[in-house]
Amino acid sequence: MTGKQTILGRVTQLARANINALIDQAEDPQVMIDQLIRDYTGNIREAEEAVSVTIGNLRLMEQDRTEDQEAATEWGNKALAASAKADELRAAGNTLDADKFDQLARVALQRQLQHENEMRTAAPMITSQTEVVDKLRTNLEAMKGKLSELNSKRDQLVARSRTAQAQNQMLDAVRSMDVTDPTAELGRFEEKIRREEARAMGKEELANSSLDAQFEQLDDLGTKAEIDARLAQLKGNGGSTVTAIGGGQQAA
Repeated sequence: MTGKQTILGRVTQLARANINALIDQAEDPQVMIDQLIRDYTGNIREAEEAVSVTIGNLRLMEQDRTEDQEAATEWGNKALAASAKADELRAAGNTLDADKFDQLARVALQRQLQHENEMRTAAPMITSQTEVVDKLRTNLEAMKGKLSELNSKRDQLVARSRTAQAQNQMLDAVRSMDVTDPTAELGRFEEKIRREEARAMGKEELANSSLDAQFEQLDDLGTKAEIDARLAQLKGNGGSTVTAIGGGQQAA
C-alpha cells in the first residue's frame, strides 16, 4: 500500500503541475519540456502499472468478499437446518440426537460468523483500494492530457526556435553584405563631372583671355604704325600740317 500511495502522490503532483510556470522559469524551455516529457512518460507507465496491480488486488478482494458472503449464507442455512432438526428430535423425545444437531448448528453458526467477520475486515480495504484506483485513473487521464499538451508545446517551441534561427541567420547574412548606397556613388560621380567641367571652364577662360591680349597687341601695333606714318609725313612735308590717314586735311 505504501508503494501505491507513493506513486499516487507523485502522479497527483505531476497531474497538478503548472506546465506554463515550469517552462517560463526554465533557462532552456526546450530542454525543460523534453525532461518533463520523459518524466511524465515514465510516471504514466508506473501509474498504469500501479492501476493494473491495484485493480487486480481489488478484484481479488471483491471475489473473496463474495465467497465469504456466499459461505456465510450457506453456513447460516446449515445452522438453521440443524437447529430445526434438533427441535424436531427433541419434540420426539430423542434428546441425545437433538443435542448433536444443536451442536452442529453451533458449528455452522461459528463458521457463518467467521465469514461475516472476514467480510467486515475486507470492507474498508476494498473501499480504500477503490478510492486509490479512482484517483489513479483520474490523475492518469490528467497526466496523459498534460503529456499531449507538452508534446504540442514542444512542437510549437521547436518551430518557433527554428523560425527565430532562420531570421537571425538572414539578418546576419544581410549585415555581412557590403551594401553600398547607389545615390552616394552617383553623388561622387557627379562631383567628379563638376570638377571636369570646372577645369574645362578654366581652360576656356584662360584661352579667351590670351586671345584678347593678342587682339590688344594688334590694336597697339596699328596705333603705333599710324603714329609712325604720321611722323614720317610730318618730316616729309617740312613741317606742314599732316592730313588724316585715309582722307581728311592736307598740308597747307
